[in-house]
Amino acid sequence: MEFKKDKIKIFIIAISIVGLAIVSWIYGFTVVSIQQVEEMKIDEKFDPKAFVDGIWENKLIPTINEKAVDLSLVLGKIKPDDSGFASIDSLIPIANNYGLITVGEAHAYIVKGQGKVVDVNTKTSIGTLELMLDGYTGPIKVKFYIGPRIPSDESSVRDAVGFINFGDFKEQTEYGKVALEINKRSMSQVDLPPDKDTLQGKKISFHGVFTIRTFNLTKIDMNEIKIVPIQIDIVKVTP
Repeated sequence: MEFKKDKIKIFIIAISIVGLAIVSWIYGFTVVSIQQVEEMKIDEKFDPKAFVDGIWENKLIPTINEKAVDLSLVLGKIKPDDSGFASIDSLIPIANNYGLITVGEAHAYIVKGQGKVVDVNTKTSIGTLELMLDGYTGPIKVKFYIGPRIPSDESSVRDAVGFINFGDFKEQTEYGKVALEINKRSMSQVDLPPDKDTLQGKKISFHGVFTIRTFNLTKIDMNEIKIVPIQIDIVKVTP
């Protein structure tokens, strides 16, 4: 009796397999195993490093070089009050002329210039240097991230270049990972001395990006800006 039941089960399974094969042939379905499905999911996993590899040399760097404006020109247009604040209405025309305004209402600028390093802070992993910018005598302090880390919410480079859009990604996390990878790449490729404190008093030239966040604000703190560097070079001063 048990033998007969087993034969019936085998027969039913065989019929099911044949039927599935026929349906797949007629309708173009592809039968895949669970393992294959999992491998497909892995293949579809977003790789921020590969994404940045694909745009860094042939698109991102050329965009930085092409769109960079003199930082002294931008800061010269900004007129903070005695407390270091500027109205959002006064900043919008400057962003429209010399940078861009993101969908999140941040003002993003690609800038260049040179100046003298007047302070270096390496007490934390988010190190900075302060620059006395050539051609600017206003009150806004100019600082650069010199790492080894950059704040995790820093997305200036991604936003300023203008061709990396949120809608191009399947998930918000992918968009965020691109900003993180760009920052990581920037820090790894900016040529700084191992002992960054030796930058004190040196003259440097630079290309970089900074953002002024304005969302839900009418008065913007302009006491200082912090720039993500794309390139920093020490300028040799002739006696």
